Amino acid sequence: MLAARASTARNAQRLARSFATVVDTTGVKVAAVDYNQPTASVTVLVKAGSRFEPKNGVAHALKNFAFKSTGSRSAIGTVRESELYGGVLYSALGREHLALTAEFLKEDAPYFVDVLTSFVTSAKFTRHEYEEYVAPHVSAETEAATRDPAIFAVDAAHSLAFRSGLGSSLFAPAHNDLTVDDVKSYASSVFTKGNVAVIGTGIDQSTLTALVEKAFAKVAETSAVSAPSSKYFGGETRVAGHGGPQTVFVGFGTAGSPSAEHAALAAHLSTTPSVKWSKGLSPLSSLPEETSVRPVYLPYSDASLFGLLVQGSTPSKVKEAGQAAVAALKAASKSIKAEELKTAVAKAKFAAASSVDTREGLVRTLGSKIFSSTDASLAATLSSLDAVDASAFSKATAALLSAKPTYVAVGDAKLPYADELGL
Repeated sequence: MLAARASTARNAQRLARSFATVVDTTGVKVAAVDYNQPTASVTVLVKAGSRFEPKNGVAHALKNFAFKSTGSRSAIGTVRESELYGGVLYSALGREHLALTAEFLKEDAPYFVDVLTSFVTSAKFTRHEYEEYVAPHVSAETEAATRDPAIFAVDAAHSLAFRSGLGSSLFAPAHNDLTVDDVKSYASSVFTKGNVAVIGTGIDQSTLTALVEKAFAKVAETSAVSAPSSKYFGGETRVAGHGGPQTVFVGFGTAGSPSAEHAALAAHLSTTPSVKWSKGLSPLSSLPEETSVRPVYLPYSDASLFGLLVQGSTPSKVKEAGQAAVAALKAASKSIKAEELKTAVAKAKFAAASSVDTREGLVRTLGSKIFSSTDASLAATLSSLDAVDASAFSKATAALLSAKPTYVAVGDAKLPYADELGL
């Protein structure tokens, strides 16, 4: 197993190093890697996440407008042609980026790059499509998120932790006054050359650059959108929940660049064993029955949110598991054994390396770096993890705990308060 992990890490390093980030003649950054897989993918990444939206929910609506009518083709035309080519189209929204992705056979790259870029360059944003397709889909996704206590808790935690910017919800309010003009206005502000990057897998860099250059030749060349620097606040909230497990999120935030120590801390507390059917060696491996604790580490360009998502069948079991989770955090802030740290770093390195085995992982790894023109290689991430020592690990954990916690309880009114968990 150790040999397999080492091999995966080496392959991931070679893969990440083969990326070349450039600014082509159109002013759009392009990165591509081709390791001879039979299919290809292209992701148009736009700095249009919820942190940049001028009105709550407009980024969510923009995501759902993807692949509707453009100057090149109608929505039904996109569906029929994409199925004829056998490709797959999808969009995803994060707090910093909107990702528009196509997966396809290599020879069909010109068509699918045109489908993706035409939404950025010539989307029509028709009123009937918004009212008949976009708005209902937005409402359905918001309702689904509300009914999932884990998604709801993490989303609410961002609001408490950062308030505005990164605190903006990924989902539109249940009762909103969004209009198609709001979406069109937001699109016009974010669909500009300085705000767009294109990432490809299974496609040659020069081929992708040429296609992008042609597609964006007439797009306005302006600087990227910006948002105020993130600040961490923290806070506590409780929400009645019906259905799903009793849920508590215990979190802490930091401003600044992502931390290798926090990534190692998440690995240290992870209850996922390396061997199936074993409990593993995590400090949280012996939790009460019908409970779970999952570390959540969400790094962004200028801040991070670290937390523990505690779930259980009853409030009392959640309280017991939550107390164990907080105790494990406090113990890590004081000291960690050399063997435990070595294990945590190895798990964190493997998680970082294996993430680039998937296209989604590659986009996630490169997403924040491609806009800042920083080193887009995995080697830099692995090197930072290698540099983590016991002193830095405990110091970073202690710094987390010294801040005001972010605490969210979703479920029964009997769920514990923050101070009852030892915070």
